[in-house]
Amino acid sequence: MLGDIAPESRLIVLSVGLMFVVMGAQLLQPFLFKLLIDDPILRGDRRGVTLLALSYVATLVVELAARFGQLYSMELTGQNVILRLRHRVFRHLVSLDSSFFDRYAVGRLMTRVTTDIESLADLFTSGVVSLLGDSVKLLAIVGILLWLDWRLACVAFALTPVLFLLSAVLRGRIRQAYRDVRRRIARINAYLQESISGMLLVQLFRREKVSTKEFDVINSDHRDAELSSVVYESGFSAIIELVGNVAIALMLWYGGGQILKSALTLGTLVAFLEYTSRFFGPIRDLSGFYAVLQAAMASLERIFALLDERPAITSPTTASRPARSYGRIEFDGVRFAYGSGDEVLHGISLRVESGERVAIVGATGSGKTTLIKLLVRLYDVSAGAIRIDGTDIRMLPLSYLRRQVGVVLQDHFLFTGSIASNIAFGAPTLPRERIEDAARAVHASDFIRRLPGDFSAAVRERGGNFSVGQKQLLSFARALAYDPAILVLDEATSSVDTETELLIQGALGRLLAGRTSLVIAHRLSTIVGADRILVMHHGRIVEAGTHRALLQERGIYHRLYQLQFGLEAPGSGPATLASPEVAS
Repeated sequence: MLGDIAPESRLIVLSVGLMFVVMGAQLLQPFLFKLLIDDPILRGDRRGVTLLALSYVATLVVELAARFGQLYSMELTGQNVILRLRHRVFRHLVSLDSSFFDRYAVGRLMTRVTTDIESLADLFTSGVVSLLGDSVKLLAIVGILLWLDWRLACVAFALTPVLFLLSAVLRGRIRQAYRDVRRRIARINAYLQESISGMLLVQLFRREKVSTKEFDVINSDHRDAELSSVVYESGFSAIIELVGNVAIALMLWYGGGQILKSALTLGTLVAFLEYTSRFFGPIRDLSGFYAVLQAAMASLERIFALLDERPAITSPTTASRPARSYGRIEFDGVRFAYGSGDEVLHGISLRVESGERVAIVGATGSGKTTLIKLLVRLYDVSAGAIRIDGTDIRMLPLSYLRRQVGVVLQDHFLFTGSIASNIAFGAPTLPRERIEDAARAVHASDFIRRLPGDFSAAVRERGGNFSVGQKQLLSFARALAYDPAILVLDEATSSVDTETELLIQGALGRLLAGRTSLVIAHRLSTIVGADRILVMHHGRIVEAGTHRALLQERGIYHRLYQLQFGLEAPGSGPATLASPEVAS
């Protein structure tokens, strides 16, 4: 945190200096009242009255100018600190491994980066320097009042122990109240993110009323938590106001009696009243700051808990970058379990030669996608090793590994931006020629050229302004742009119209040419032309061979093929790795 604040040291010093100017002007004003009443007014000195009145106006001008500079410099300081902290949190988030995101809801993480960090802005913009200023101001007022009349000062301070006692009692409750508020905001964000992402299902299953009721419960919990914090904060402020007014009443009673005895001047009493009102003002501000501090501390706990998370997947410090990748893959006795759960891969051993096209099939949960996640080190193996060109992938730089393994996922995710930025995703400096060549190779340039702005055409959130087929082609272009040695297709083709299917068939041919490829598929019609097909069952490879050889074995693959082609005509469906081969 200090690293985020240190660059703003000059602004902080400027703000503190201006704060002392503001405080000096404020402390001088009541004393000018005393001088005005006790001297020129009593003597009838009009010139003296004018001079002191102008002096008072001058202090107001100085106070306002210095306050503007102080508030602006502190706001600038706070926003700069928040900018750095938000950058640090986001940079840390993208460095964390997949197991972390398995444990945390997206909405809760959004709360850390937005709401929690925003609450810290209040701490810097209206808190830290104000805390210093109010503390010094309180001490200065105490000193001035004791200097003016120590007996009247004791009357003014008679009730302050009550405030310190209340502060000690309420401190823990206020902090807990703000913790509850932050937790409930995180729950709201998590539920909103989930509901909006799944809105299609919500509407298809007519769940609008149920979802609204569930949201109302979460929303009401947040309101109750906010009200609880407001009760403590408002109650404390009201007590401060009451104590201040009682103190003024006591001073009027005692001071008035002293004036009648000629033991106190009227100007001194007026100055006391002014100083006392300004004494309880900082106390009231400090109580408000305490509420801000509690909210900030609750947020800081959550932010630093996030920053304390350490990525399980890191690049080796002594990693060497091979001059060239040939795309040979070897799984050697690989075992894996998600967290402390049951093992999902049981001693997988597999060798894929350079340029070989291997398809992986199996029932849901058989471990197909887990293999791919391990290959790109989204997770590390529990036992065994995975090697590329004979080198354990744990010894390769992550950036090199993930550049050599291109992945096209089932969810053809496009980011808000332009078509060019999506194809060059991860490498903003990728030459325009490479982007256009990749699009041309997978036949995506045909529809891109028809768009207003062609490669600069806007992409809406998740590619909502493109068809399924167009998003597939853009995903292929994105994978091809980096010219990876290994290509992974994780159920990357979907059922589309005939014209788009022909485009995708051609795109797949260009995409896979000269590359080692692993293709995960549920639709067997897409992988009949693979060099080798692996059948996975309960985390093991139970069958391996060509399409025709596996059909002749009449094992699991044969049963899967019969099941699927009993429902669809052979050769129909989405794009294939090669020309479809119909088995009899």
